[in-house]
This record gives sequence, structure tokens and C-alpha cells, in this order.
Amino acid sequence: MSLPPKLAEFLAPPDPAALPLPPAAHPADGVRLLRAVPYAVHDGSRPLELDVWLPEEPSGGPLPVIVFVHGGAWRTGLRDDLGPRFRAWRPGPFARLAQAGFAVVCPDYRLSGEAVFPAQLDDLTEVLSWLRARAAGLGVDPDRVVAWGESAGGHLAALLALTAPADVRGCVVWYGATDLTAAPPHTPEAALLGAAAADVPERARAASPVARVTADAPPFLVLHGTDDAIIPVGQGEALASALRAAGAEAVFRPVPGGDHLWIGLPEEEVEHCFTASLDFVRSALAARP
Repeated sequence: MSLPPKLAEFLAPPDPAALPLPPAAHPADGVRLLRAVPYAVHDGSRPLELDVWLPEEPSGGPLPVIVFVHGGAWRTGLRDDLGPRFRAWRPGPFARLAQAGFAVVCPDYRLSGEAVFPAQLDDLTEVLSWLRARAAGLGVDPDRVVAWGESAGGHLAALLALTAPADVRGCVVWYGATDLTAAPPHTPEAALLGAAAADVPERARAASPVARVTADAPPFLVLHGTDDAIIPVGQGEALASALRAAGAEAVFRPVPGGDHLWIGLPEEEVEHCFTASLDFVRSALAARP
């Protein structure tokens, strides 16, 4: 049954880019937080939201942006969680990035129990469009964006950077899957694809960052623990090698003794992973006009 045109127009959701922004919270000194901002409304699905962390008093023009993509095996996770090693940080990691002069955007995306790939990548692409539409009101520069993700979020951040190289100036991948073409059934990868990779080979290839590499890719920093028991370190190395073979810039840093989520690392090494990534973000944004 179709709705009359006037009723369909009345029931249509509002444009997220036109909604008023929420009042800011102040979770740390010098930081404003806009929490739970809608950025996409899909028919038959929950509204997708994001958090925006901002310096309290930005200076020097529109802010560069870090789009952080959370992990959770594509089936769970919280948009404001960088992983268990960072939950006790005070101030937290996103507040630190805002204090360093960045806007940090932490979006939801549809999980594998809600939709199969490429829905997740489509959602993140919508984040970029929302950022461009809201840039003036937020005081951000949509032409200076770096993607950063961990685990499943690292995989999605890599795909975002590889499929939108004109909009993403760099990418940080922490222990992300990069090749899903051999994903067996009953795994998180198969749930993302909707089937074992052998049954959906074209989708599995499209969901594999190593297969989406081109010479136009932005610079990448890939950090992966040598003792990762969830996603082997070879996945990170393969992505960096493919990028370099295509003529793109990629730095691969194996993290000795690191398991998934940086389990097993001393606190100073976890801090180093964070600061090295922040240094890369700064250099990626400075490298291109």
C-alpha cells in the first residue's frame, strides 16, 4: 500500500543536516562535546548518530577533522570507545585530540546484525557529506579530514580512505582486517558479508582494503601488534605493501608483543601508539595543500 503524496511528505524524516545542534557538554578542560547528533535516517533502521568533540576556543580558522571509527567485530561497539586500554585515561583520548586542536567525529554505523556490507561504508560516506553540509556551523574544514579506526573500525576507516581519497587526507589503521576474501562461514567477517566469502566473492573483494588500493590513496599509517591472536599481523603488513606497490605512501609499524586491542603492551607503549598516530595525522594534514 502506497501513501498519498502529501502524507508521505508529512511522514518523511527531517534532514539531519538541517536539525539544530544539541547544547554542548564540557567533559574536560578546554573541550566541548556535542553528543548524539543525528547524521542519517534510513527507512526501516534506527537513526544514526555521532559525537563531535571540539576545542573550547579554537584558533587559526576552521578545524581539521579526525573521523574515528569504532571497533567491535562489526557487530557491536560504542562510537566513543577507543578500546579497553584507553577507558581509564583522564582526560580521555578524544578530549586529548580536541585539546590538540582537532575536531573529532565519532559516528555510529549499521552493525552486521542490522545490514550487510556495503551498508557500513555507505554510512561513513554519509558522515563526510554531513560534515561538509555542517562545516560552517561546526567551524570545521571538510577538506582536511583524516580517518582513524581500530579493529573493525580500522578496516572501515581504510575502506573510507580508499574509496573517498578526494575527501580523506590520511588514514590510521590499528590492527584492522584488510583481506576478507577467504572469510569462512560463522565468523564476524562472514556476518559482515552476509555469507562466507566463497559464496559472495565479489562482495568479499569489495570489502577488502587490499583489493581497493590505487595510486590515488592518501597516506596510511598501519599499526599492528606482532602477537595479535584475532587479526594476524600479516593483514596489516599486506595493506601497507599493497599501498606502496601502487605508488601510495604507507608506513607499517609492527608493535612488538602487542595483542589485539593492545593487550599485553606496557602503558608507555600504548601511549606511544597514540602519540605516533597523532603525529601522523598532523603530518598527513600538513603534506597536502
